[in-house]
Amino acid sequence: MPLVSDFVIQLDDLSDPLVADFLAAHLEDMRRVSPPESVHALDIDGLRQPEVTFWTLWHVTDTQQSLVGTAALKALTREHGEIKSMRVHGGWRGRGLASQLVQHVIAHARQNGMRRLSLETGTQPFFEPARTLYIRHGFVSCPPFGSYREDPYSAFFTRSI
Repeated sequence: MPLVSDFVIQLDDLSDPLVADFLAAHLEDMRRVSPPESVHALDIDGLRQPEVTFWTLWHVTDTQQSLVGTAALKALTREHGEIKSMRVHGGWRGRGLASQLVQHVIAHARQNGMRRLSLETGTQPFFEPARTLYIRHGFVSCPPFGSYREDPYSAFFTRSI
């Protein structure tokens, strides 16, 4: 488990009810700000698929640990992956934790022979911090990839690794 200050990123099997609740809140946010046909977040069953690797980010103290973030990598092909389920709890945003998650996913993808990472996020103001994060990590705008289609509520990004 790589340590990030007093934070731990760990591979997760999605069995913890805290993780299920965290992901339900993520889907609720996506459904609140995007039309139903433009919500591309995976539910917990979608994240349990064999082509998906899922991590959780925990804040750890001597007395407790708190779930503060998630990230997933979906293998589209052997050399192309998609970042999914990137989320940091609202109370923990602005501390560089999302950057740590993105860097973790990139490193894992690289170690596993992937040469490209892509992602879809929203175009609404709610998603501006996400778009800024990905651009800061070398992602550039691209056309829809995989099974995605043009959508005014979707922005697509990619980068070589």
